[in-house]
Amino acid sequence: MRALRSTTSRDAAGVGPLGSEEAIRALYRAHGPELYRFVVRQIHDESRAADVVQEVFLRAWRAAGRFDPEIASVRVWLFAIARNATIDESRRRAARPLQIIPPDDLDQNESTPSGHDAAINTWLVEEALRRIGEPHRVAVVETYLRGPTVRALPGSWACPSAPCAPGCSTV
Repeated sequence: MRALRSTTSRDAAGVGPLGSEEAIRALYRAHGPELYRFVVRQIHDESRAADVVQEVFLRAWRAAGRFDPEIASVRVWLFAIARNATIDESRRRAARPLQIIPPDDLDQNESTPSGHDAAINTWLVEEALRRIGEPHRVAVVETYLRGPTVRALPGSWACPSAPCAPGCSTV
């Protein structure tokens, strides 16, 4: 009798079987914000909390057949799932702590592009240079590829102070 009752259980609003998509959506609308605030207070990270709440409703959907309204309300059941999911998330983070790389070490950790990557990057730069106007192309080539600063360029160009001004052209 209990197995039959638990598979046809209805949520608190009487929307339908808890395993249906409609019922899970209704549960999320009714309890999602409160569960989110609960999880944020536990793990102190809003993006991780959103992931945990999503996991809570996924677990609720998968375990809908085990829900028994005689034991607890849907709200209590969801909060129990949220507590367990929060503990699981905390344990997962403890097992694989986030490794923060200081900004000074970032250049040392970058790998050099392979021959294929370098060829693709060259092709992309050439294609981008073909698509922009002449004044902008000259500005990019002169400042990025040849090296003088932007302040040194206006003297060698027929431009007032902005090398990429409309109508700007080389002398």
